[in-house]
Amino acid sequence: MAILDRQGRLFGKFSLLDIGAVLVMLFVVVGIFLSPGSSGPINGQDKPQSVEADVIVRGLNVLKPESLLAQFSPGNKLSFVIRNQPAGQVDIKGVRQIDRTLAIPQADGSVKAMKDPRPDSYSIDMIVTVTGKGQKTKEGLVLGNTKMKIGSSVEIDQLNYNFNGTVIDIRYLDK
Repeated sequence: MAILDRQGRLFGKFSLLDIGAVLVMLFVVVGIFLSPGSSGPINGQDKPQSVEADVIVRGLNVLKPESLLAQFSPGNKLSFVIRNQPAGQVDIKGVRQIDRTLAIPQADGSVKAMKDPRPDSYSIDMIVTVTGKGQKTKEGLVLGNTKMKIGSSVEIDQLNYNFNGTVIDIRYLDK
C-alpha cells in the first residue's frame, strides 16, 4: 500500500488538504487560548496614583449657565470618555467660568481683548478640574485603559448633559 495515492490521499483515506485545514484550525485555537493577550495592565505601567487634570470647555451653549455650573460642585462625579473609550468616573475638584472676550480694534491700529458686554449670550467657557486614579507609563497617563495627554479631546457625560472639552494640564499628585 502506498503512503500517498494519485488523488493526494494519505494511506488512501485522508486528503492532504483536509489534514492541512485541521492543523491550521488547531494552531489558531491553541494560539487564542495560550498566547498572552492585551487584557492585563499595559506594559510598563506603574501602580495607580492620584492625578489631576484641567479640561477647558469653550462655547458651550446652555440656557442657564448658573444652573449648569451649580451641578459641578466639588465632590460630584463625572463620567469621562477619552477617544470614544469610557475611562470611568472622576471627581470634580472645581470649576471656573472664563470671561468671554472680544477683539476690539483701537484707534492706533492695535487690537485689545475686552470683556464681551452682551448679557444675552447663551454660551459659556469654563475650566473643569478633575481628580482620579491613573497610571503613569512611559507613554504618558493612562486613565481607564485609555491614554490621556494634553490636547486630548474628552467627552464629559452625565444624566442631563454631554459635551466635549480639551485636556490642557495634567498633574501627578503622588510621588
